[in-house]
Amino acid sequence: MRAPRLLTALAVAAVLLAGGTACTSPDRARIVVTTNILGDVVAQIVGDQAEVSVLMKPNADPHSFAVSAREAHAMQTADLLVYNGLGLEEGVLHHVAAARSEGTPTVEVGARIDPLTYRDGDAAGLPDPHFWTDPARVVTAVRLLTDEIVTHVDGVDAEVVRKRADSYAGEVTGFDAKLAERFAGIPAKRRVLVTNHHVFGYLAERYDLTVVGAIIPSGTTLASPSASDLASLVTAIRTHQVPAIFADTAQPARIAEVLAAEAGITVRVVGLYSESLSDVDGDAATYLDMMRFNSEAIVGGLSG
Repeated sequence: MRAPRLLTALAVAAVLLAGGTACTSPDRARIVVTTNILGDVVAQIVGDQAEVSVLMKPNADPHSFAVSAREAHAMQTADLLVYNGLGLEEGVLHHVAAARSEGTPTVEVGARIDPLTYRDGDAAGLPDPHFWTDPARVVTAVRLLTDEIVTHVDGVDAEVVRKRADSYAGEVTGFDAKLAERFAGIPAKRRVLVTNHHVFGYLAERYDLTVVGAIIPSGTTLASPSASDLASLVTAIRTHQVPAIFADTAQPARIAEVLAAEAGITVRVVGLYSESLSDVDGDAATYLDMMRFNSEAIVGGLSG
């Protein structure tokens, strides 16, 4: 399955390099997707049945990326607009609302896959949008998106789309089983996570890990930690003997490194692709590539 996924990644990359939206044909249906993670999932489902335009560039921050006037127009004229939702795409949600008001069919994926809520920090009680770290929920998203595409996107072959979706869902399900086995091999006392911000709640629930803290105790990278936040996290690191801090590859690791020094123990800083895919030549060109990279990094960081 590697070759087809690489071809899809190349196609999505070509869209991004062209300025975020595809060069459209008047007789082809168009699906616009806000985030590149969902963009890859949609591309896996539709193949060549429709044009897929992805707004978020590789290695970008979903909380802060913006769109051009041309891209905003593409959102309003799409056959289907797919977005993560639950507040994730903070910089473009007003454009999503504008597209919806113009009659564009939209699907907020995060709101329809049994979202978790944040348990602590300044977002406590609010829905957590980072559902893609749980492959089982991604399978649910594949089913949801397939139905939305077949319903709203004229000209697609429903049988082809559903067959592709079934194949991809099966691949994700198989990966989920392998990942569960890998995480089960980590000693119980080391199954703890400290991250840049609250982004791995779904992964922790799925694979019986515990998130003991985040440098930014928030669901967004746009927040900032206070001195008391950092002091509390240092205590948690010492108490749980945390072996590694996991920081997003798209964010500077300086704060994580400072925190590791403040804790007075040896804590490695491990980079993950937590909220964005890489470019096509990177380690996380597709959703499954991203999850493979992250799982290897997390298992290595907690076991080493």
